[in-house]
Amino acid sequence: MIRKKITNLRDRIEDGLRSLLGQISPDGRIVVILVMLFLFSAASIYITVSSIYNIGKKSGREQMQIEHIERLELEQQQKADSINQLNRFEYE
Repeated sequence: MIRKKITNLRDRIEDGLRSLLGQISPDGRIVVILVMLFLFSAASIYITVSSIYNIGKKSGREQMQIEHIERLELEQQQKADSINQLNRFEYE
């Protein structure tokens, strides 16, 4: 039942896109593709350049601080028989 609903939804979306894109002429499709290509490439270049530029900034160093690992404090248990450690029954 869920699979039928997903298939039905996918078919409706596909039909809607085909009807919208079918109205554009072949030259218009090329223009849309080129505009999208330039927008995505400009966004990619901007993100790359801004990331490289912010690597050496002072604010980036403040956020990344290296801390040493501290020693873990564990409880020290008294050494006794293994049976006594496992069988601690307190009924009162």
